[in-house]
Amino acid sequence: EVQLVESGGGLVQTGGSLRLACAASGFTSDDYAIGWFRQAPGKEREGLGCRSNIDGSTYYGDSVKGRFTISSDNAKNTVYLQMNSLKPEDTAVYYCSTYILSRKVRYWGQGTQVTVSS
Repeated sequence: EVQLVESGGGLVQTGGSLRLACAASGFTSDDYAIGWFRQAPGKEREGLGCRSNIDGSTYYGDSVKGRFTISSDNAKNTVYLQMNSLKPEDTAVYYCSTYILSRKVRYWGQGTQVTVSS
């Protein structure tokens, strides 16, 4: 069973930085993509970025491009979301998710709260 465990959320001031981590386990194939999402109270879930394990390509949403960066540490089986220049509107629960292409299934982490104070 694929499992995703997120960590690194917390309280930060406007302009500060945080790095979120998503520890992944249980993969039985390499044809997957991993992305980061967030959802603020009263808002729809928003996709932030996605990295493909097939070709190594990475995509970012317009709202965070230039401020957020996705990276990975294969030795630790962990994907990171580096968040810089944080704004109060970045306050949300942040999730990581993976999609397995060959099985057409998706898995979600439990989410981690990020709060940016003004």
